[in-house]
Formats: sequence, C-alpha cells, structure tokens
Amino acid sequence: MKKYKLIFTIFTMLLLVNACSEKDLELTNPNQLSPDTFFKNEAQVQSAVNAVYANFQTHGMYSRGMFFSSDNMSHENAGNPQLEADKKQYLDFSFDSSHGLNKAFWDSCFRGVNKANFVIENKEAIDVIPEGLMSATTKAKFIGEAKFLRGLYYFWLVVRYGDVPLITVIPEAPVGFPKSSADLVYQQIIDDLKDAQNTLLDKGDEDNGRANKGAATALLGKVYLYRGEHALALAEFNKLSGYALEANFFDNFKEETEHGVESIFEIEYDDDLGFSAQWNSDVSGAGPNEATFRGQEYGCLDWFNVYPSDDLLDEYEANDTRFGDTFYSVGDSYKAGELTITTSNLTVGTDVRRAGWKKYQNYYKDAAEDQTSGINFKYLRYADVLLMMAECENEVGTQSDAVGYINRVRLRAGLTGLATTLTKDQVFDAIVHERKVELAGEQVRFNDIIRWGNASTELVGTNFQAGKHELMPIPDAEISSNENINAEDQNPGY
Repeated sequence: MKKYKLIFTIFTMLLLVNACSEKDLELTNPNQLSPDTFFKNEAQVQSAVNAVYANFQTHGMYSRGMFFSSDNMSHENAGNPQLEADKKQYLDFSFDSSHGLNKAFWDSCFRGVNKANFVIENKEAIDVIPEGLMSATTKAKFIGEAKFLRGLYYFWLVVRYGDVPLITVIPEAPVGFPKSSADLVYQQIIDDLKDAQNTLLDKGDEDNGRANKGAATALLGKVYLYRGEHALALAEFNKLSGYALEANFFDNFKEETEHGVESIFEIEYDDDLGFSAQWNSDVSGAGPNEATFRGQEYGCLDWFNVYPSDDLLDEYEANDTRFGDTFYSVGDSYKAGELTITTSNLTVGTDVRRAGWKKYQNYYKDAAEDQTSGINFKYLRYADVLLMMAECENEVGTQSDAVGYINRVRLRAGLTGLATTLTKDQVFDAIVHERKVELAGEQVRFNDIIRWGNASTELVGTNFQAGKHELMPIPDAEISSNENINAEDQNPGY
C-alpha cells in the first residue's frame, strides 16, 4: 500500500472537511460554493485543490481515454479484433465530432479548469485565513498548485484542439465562452506556470503527488519547446536540479518505485484507496476513482485489446535493454519469475503477436491483471527532459552538446554513445528515434510527430489526413450548448 500517496478524489474530501455537507463539497459546479462559508481553514483549501487533480482520473483522461487516443493515433498500438469501435476509430482516424471519449476529454479538462478557477478566484478569501490556521507559504503554494493545474489542463486542450475558450474566471451565466486564439491560450499557460514556479515547493519539501517547483519548470520548458522557442525552453530545463535517470529503467513503471529520482510529475492512482466510482467517472472526477483500466486493457494475458505495433517493435536496436523492459515476448518471465510467457499468451485467434506491453503492467508481480491498476502514469520524467534538452541544443546550441544529452539516455539502455560529430539533421533523426523507443506507450509520440510536422510520413497508410487530424474536433455537445461557439468555429475537416 502506498502509505504516503496523495488522495485526489472528491470522496476523500469528506474526510478532510468534516464541517461541510456532501452537497457543499460537490466542486463540479464551484458556483454552488460560497467562499464566505467554505474557505475557513487549511483542510478546506486543500480539499478544493485536491478536487482539481481529481479530473486526471476520469474516463476522458488517464482512466481510459488518454492512453488509447494517444497510443492508437501514434500507431504505437495495433488493435486486436475485440478492440471496441470507439478505440478503433483512433487507429484509422475515423472519429468525428460525436466521438464520446473526445467529448469526455474536453469536458474533463474544462471541469479541471473550472475547479482551478474556483481556487484562484478565491485567493482573497484564502489569504485572510488566520496565520495560526494556515501559513502564508502554504496559502501561496496551494494557489500555485491551482495555477500549475490550470496551465496543464489548458496545455492539453490547446495541443489537441488549437483555439479553445479561455476561461480564467468563475462563469456568472451558463452561456459559454467564445474561442480564443492558441497564442492567447499559450500565453495564459506560460503566465500560470511562471506564477506557480514562484510559490510551489521543491520536490523534497512537497508531498508525493502534488505539483512542485520542478514540475512547473519542466512543464514550462515543454510549453516553450512546443512553441518553437528553443532558447527559452533550454533555459527552463537548465534550472532543474536534483533529478537523475533511474539506474533501472523499469523502476519508472512499477508501483513500488514511484516518485523516484527520475520522476518530475505523475498522474496518481492507488487502488487501495477506493474505486467505486470507476465506471461513472467520465468527466466529473467525483467519487473514489483511484484505479485505471490501463493494465486490463493492454494486458496480453487479459483483455489484450491492443498490442505493440510492428513499426514500434522494429524501431529498437539490437541489445537495447528497453525492449525487454517495455514489452513481453515469448520466453519472458512474469509474476516475480514464477511464470513464463508462451506463444499461446500472445495468440489471438490464429494470429500470434510478436509482443505484448510490459510497461505499466502489473505482471511483473501478478499472474493476471484486473480492472483496477494502481500504477501511476509518468507525465514528466527526466529522460524526457534530457531528450527535449537535446532538441533545444540542436537548434540553438551545439550538436555535440545535444548528442551528450542523447547519450545519457542511450547508455542506460546498454547502447553505445553516438558520435559527437553528427550533423544537425543527423542529431534530429537520432532524437526522433530515441524519443520513440524511450517514451513508447507514454502518450508522447503523437504530439511529437504533429509538432515536428512529419505525421503524414510517419502515419502513411493509416488514413491520417494532413490539415485535419493535427487537431481533434470540437465536440458536438459544446457547439450545441455554447451560445458563443457555432458550427463555423469547428476545426478544419470536421
């Protein structure tokens, strides 16, 4: 059991804030709460901030939709025949604006934004809590967490949809907000993350699972990189200290070794803390939902709905130890060495798959998966940062320094280092390769190939359409319910 893991569900807020009724604690509509009666002590402030995190754990996000959409659209996954239709639509890019998981993602993010706004907008009420009940440092760091989280939700939104409504206040009427330009949204993200940097605690001073200064710095660098501002991104990455690569790559993906030296920000799960809301948590983040379906969905011994694509498997070099830490092949052991993967384990109908997923699976200790995996997702880890630093150095620094960052990642994988005399184009190709194999199945690659502009080449034969599938469609429900968004505001091609 993860004794020190932070609990993010609304359910646990009932334990934290015993002065309020269950109705008072429903934060999916913050307008129903009054800061005059709610923000009176540290426990109440923390419960409101915890509610912002809770939207990570919805079906639209990391409980189900996030990994399927990213891993299928990037074609790191291939689908077995039993894969549900809405997940297959990610593989062949046949989704449209009525797609359910797309709507769940949109709603989950905006509900997270709404909850963050509730905290941020009530800063004055929080600031007047007596010092004896809550220190100024703690008040500031909770506001910083809300700003980090608002920035993260908006980063996910702008990357996936481009122009989106920019909401930084508590809505006064249910009429909806118009779309704002991606540039304005990015500027708000940057402003939020800069503010968060100034008030968040260092990793060693913060509880596991809460946003800290390193997370804000790394995310800000990532945002600058996505904007093509490589010098600014590199400056942020260079501020990070106290992080390193795990000696054992697979320790990044086990339950017992979470929040290690490589971890910068994780999406929290712990099935010991409850998951009774798992099937009814599409978008709200309400109720105990401390489990993800990732293990069961991807598990080669269980539902086996998807499997690693040949394109991904073929990318690995001989003797790359990450292959055996990322995938299960015939002859590999599992359940702490007691059992062995056989051909029948990887057979679907008459087809034998080359491999199944090992990363984020519980098979290293268990004989089977269930629907309640408690393994955290690594949203930001130091290997990712090193490869982003290499990308920045390749653009604004020297190729030799860029290769140095790449080689730190390669050497852990048991590979020889690359020559420091590579050209800029060769370094870029090395970065593309290294990110593909290092970060496989971590919901990174699709965004990478979109921002690099090579998705049409990488996804040839998949029905990916340039000029359309770089963005997802705005959900029909948003267009029909938001008075300030209409059909003309839909993204191109939908």
